[in-house]
Amino acid sequence: MPWTKEHISWLAERKHKLKTSNGKDVKVYDFTPDLTESKIMSAWAKHFRNHYAFDDEIDLLRNGTGLSKKEYLNNLKFPNATSGFGPGIRAGDFGEILMSDYLEYILDHWVPRTRYGNKTIKDESTKGADLIGFKLFDDTRSEKDILTVIEAKAQFSGTKVKPRLQDAVDDSAKDTIRLAESLNAMKQRLYDRGNKSEAVSIGRFQSPTDLPYKLQFGAAALFCNTVYDDTSITNCSTASHPENKNLFLVLIKGDAFMKTVHKLFEIAADEA
Repeated sequence: MPWTKEHISWLAERKHKLKTSNGKDVKVYDFTPDLTESKIMSAWAKHFRNHYAFDDEIDLLRNGTGLSKKEYLNNLKFPNATSGFGPGIRAGDFGEILMSDYLEYILDHWVPRTRYGNKTIKDESTKGADLIGFKLFDDTRSEKDILTVIEAKAQFSGTKVKPRLQDAVDDSAKDTIRLAESLNAMKQRLYDRGNKSEAVSIGRFQSPTDLPYKLQFGAAALFCNTVYDDTSITNCSTASHPENKNLFLVLIKGDAFMKTVHKLFEIAADEA
């Protein structure tokens, strides 16, 4: 499989948490990637690339286009680096994928990677819940099983800080309504890929009345330090979230985030 977690070692949790305006804790992480660590960057880029197109499918997908692998990825799969909505979509995709890795490798969930491969327009965000993960304790469909839904919002550029955590909280509130559709879409994509056993596993979580489980929500904000201010976190309120008691909050900060984003896309295309 193409997945790797070495880059998660660059994510370090601070001992000190922040609090929202209504007193909810926010875990704070610093992300300090070393772009000179070529082995880790290469593995991370492969991991990243395979969210958009599996390596063993790229030749089939580009057949008839007259494009090289690099050209196919840059022209038809990866968001544009410089124009239109492309850079913003790059930042958003990066933030969501990093939070998917957080959910899988730090919170120990199974996170199907189905969100980006079926994009029809590369410079648009994918509809539905940002990311979904599952934690199954055994084969008995235990009530201890967990379904986690996270909304992630990023700001890696600009001159004025935006309320990205509040945006994530507000979007997370909508996930209670669209969860059934998001699960169905994920199940369909897994089935279409031939991953029937994984598609069946999604079914365990589609009827909570008949098969209860623990449902929790997350909201995450990712900021470049050049545009970050604590008030974007401390002014946030989760009071109106319908699942406030089952909601956790995460802040990830780092330097030169867009440099990292563009470098990752560059390596992903160059090494395809």
